This record gives sequence, C-alpha cells and structure tokens, in this order.
Amino acid sequence: MPRKLRHLIADLHAAGFREIVGGKGSHRKFVHATRVGAVILSGQPGDDAKPYQEKQIRAAIAEVAP
Repeated sequence: MPRKLRHLIADLHAAGFREIVGGKGSHRKFVHATRVGAVILSGQPGDDAKPYQEKQIRAAIAEVAP
C-alpha cells in the first residue's frame, strides 16, 4: 500500500526542510538550508503518494543527510 503524502511531508519536516509560500493549487514547495533548489510535491495530504514522489523525497533527504 502506498504511503500518504502527509507522511512524505512529515519526513521532509523531520529532515529540516521547511515549506515556503509559492506553490500553486495543490503544489507545495520545500527548501533546505544546505540544498540548492526546491522540492515540489503535488496533491492533497490524504492522497496516495506516487512512486516518483517517494523516490524524489528519498533522494532529497539523502542529499542533506550528514
């Protein structure tokens, strides 16, 4: 069973990402102090995460991990 977007958002917050203003519609932008660029997630928090979204979040968290 796929994870929910709310779990991916919680993972991002736990890794030190913060949400910034600028997403359109159901899109959310997250930035990290040590990472260049933003991570963008689309969908409502209760939606199932798509495989590419889970992969994107894992890669972003791995990039900022010590």
